[in-house]
Amino acid sequence: MSGLPETAGPGAPDPDAPRRAWRRYAWWISAAAVAVAGGLFALTHRRELDAALRLLHRVDLDRLAVAGALEAVSVVALAALERWLLRAAGSPVRLGTVTAITTGANAMSGALPGGGVLSLGWTVRQLQRRSVAFATAAAALAAAGAVSIVVLVLLLTLGALVADPAGPAPGLREGVLLGVASAAALGLVLAALSLWPRLRRAGARGWRGLGAGRPGVARFQASVEGIGRELHRLGPDPRGWGRPLLLSALNWSCDAGCLAACLWALRLPVPWRGFLLAYTLIQLLGSLRVTPGSLGITEASLTALLVVYGLPASQAIAATLLYRGLSFWALQPIGWACWLGVTLHRPKASTA
Repeated sequence: MSGLPETAGPGAPDPDAPRRAWRRYAWWISAAAVAVAGGLFALTHRRELDAALRLLHRVDLDRLAVAGALEAVSVVALAALERWLLRAAGSPVRLGTVTAITTGANAMSGALPGGGVLSLGWTVRQLQRRSVAFATAAAALAAAGAVSIVVLVLLLTLGALVADPAGPAPGLREGVLLGVASAAALGLVLAALSLWPRLRRAGARGWRGLGAGRPGVARFQASVEGIGRELHRLGPDPRGWGRPLLLSALNWSCDAGCLAACLWALRLPVPWRGFLLAYTLIQLLGSLRVTPGSLGITEASLTALLVVYGLPASQAIAATLLYRGLSFWALQPIGWACWLGVTLHRPKASTA
């Protein structure tokens, strides 16, 4: 029996239709805004763009291959993290299958209106077709996302500590450290409150009351509770989380290495004291998905941070375009090819 909520009959109105329509409108509006902003930037920064294009024409292809290899390892490391969590929950799935699903989901997330939601649903459905229960798939993806966020915040903290206190943008460094410390303090407070038995009982009563007399809410609660049970079941002892944390660190480190290799391929200096801070900040900004594929947001923020940490504007633009070309645009056709292959493939065993 599937843990997915039941859908309405063919003649019933779709309550989620207005929300989906709003997501489509927001996607097209943000895409148009990115196009307009890109056009204005090209008109007002023609000199820097011409210099950046000249740098791109002289790129070292051997070094660029190293950057591409690092990006490929980053994708496989993310898939290996998800596969490890699936296997911990008792669902053996091949690494090649999870890598193809992950690559296809990333392509959907970066190219479609509401791509994040669509890619998540597609990923869970493909895992279900390969005999992975809904709750198990959702729990593994949730745990993978949580591990990735934890590792990224740790890298952000390390980048802020490594950044030169007397260098450029000292306020940025101090603001990041203050934000991380505030988030850690809030997490400790919430963890302490969750240990209070009376508060836990009150929360449980409130949670049960939400579904009383509301079948739709009750189905949603059942799905959430199933995911929670799977999360608790796949959670190993503290030492057992070492491998997923290392896989997540490999994912982020290789992607950051791709950016450093892009600078190397352009024969540009890498601003090491601010490099990790700049990289982690653009990843956090990009995760907000304000625009399709974070187009415009990632490019503008990465260029600006590279300029802040010492690169001329033309060099920062060239490095940003090369990095995004490898980490986003080159993965789009590969991802859609994976999406097509995974979707059309008929697994030997499938769930009812």
